[in-house]
Amino acid sequence: MSPTRRPVTLAEVGVDVTDIVIDPISAVPIYQQIRDRVVELIASGQLREGDSLASVRRLSSAFGINPATVVRAYDALGVDGFVRTNRRSGTVVARDPSYDISVVDLTQWRARLHTLLAEAHAQGLPVEVVLQECARSTAAFEGNVIVTEGD
Repeated sequence: MSPTRRPVTLAEVGVDVTDIVIDPISAVPIYQQIRDRVVELIASGQLREGDSLASVRRLSSAFGINPATVVRAYDALGVDGFVRTNRRSGTVVARDPSYDISVVDLTQWRARLHTLLAEAHAQGLPVEVVLQECARSTAAFEGNVIVTEGD
């Protein structure tokens, strides 16, 4: 990716959220940024069950990236149960925060949380800071606000 390429907002590709960007020069892979932004939109209630995501072609064209990158992001969302894809209806949100938690497999979620907490511990973050950040992020999602780095 060229460092001169500007970040693209999801509003430019069909999602009415102007404060979210995909940063082509970030150390975080593009597919992961797309996946993470969609999860944040679902968590904040800005995307609901049944809402359509932009087509692979449209998103890849808007971001100036390989369609395989978008496919990888959508596949990751599908594996985690956030979206479902079929040839006729495209990719749609499979569930939102009101989803029945009893049918969610917490095993994978716990493993990811464990890894994230291990990273925080390895970086020397105090438990109090980790808990404050957890509370802040949770509160932001409940208030339909997306918390980004530096907020």
